[in-house]
Amino acid sequence: MADPKSADRGSGGLDVDVLAAELAETWRTNQRINVFLLEHIPDEALADTLSKRGGRDVARQFAHLHSVRVWHLEKRARDLAEGLEAFPTKVSPSREELIEALEASAAAVEELLLGQLRGTPRRRGFKRGVFTTLAYFVSHESHHRGSILLTLKQCGHRLDNATSYKIWDWDRI
Repeated sequence: MADPKSADRGSGGLDVDVLAAELAETWRTNQRINVFLLEHIPDEALADTLSKRGGRDVARQFAHLHSVRVWHLEKRARDLAEGLEAFPTKVSPSREELIEALEASAAAVEELLLGQLRGTPRRRGFKRGVFTTLAYFVSHESHHRGSILLTLKQCGHRLDNATSYKIWDWDRI
């Protein structure tokens, strides 16, 4: 894949290899943020929840990210979902299970996105295109990261400022 920093952007044309590299790097950055956040949450805080009625704890919110990826892959690129399983709704997976699952589903979503960009058969994204598909996944996961941070704060497990700020430093994470 081409390095986006070395592309000749003055030529007026779009280089699919450059777009693919930037698309993949954006998705990978989103995934690195998920894993970084998960790695910096204290073990006891994975069970934190604001729900009084059995809603998702922090671990289940991360599980939900993976499960939504799997559900979209089953619908949009069935072969990429092979070997991936959504977590049962009421299960709070361990940190290690979450990281392993998130890494596997992130790789499959990346293949979906790149396949959609390149016109690979059986790689169906949102009707408005690959960047809308990417935006959906990143927006959904960002929403849940915000919910996780709020849950941690409200339950007395606020993350230190360096960790909280790092998830916004996309150029360095």
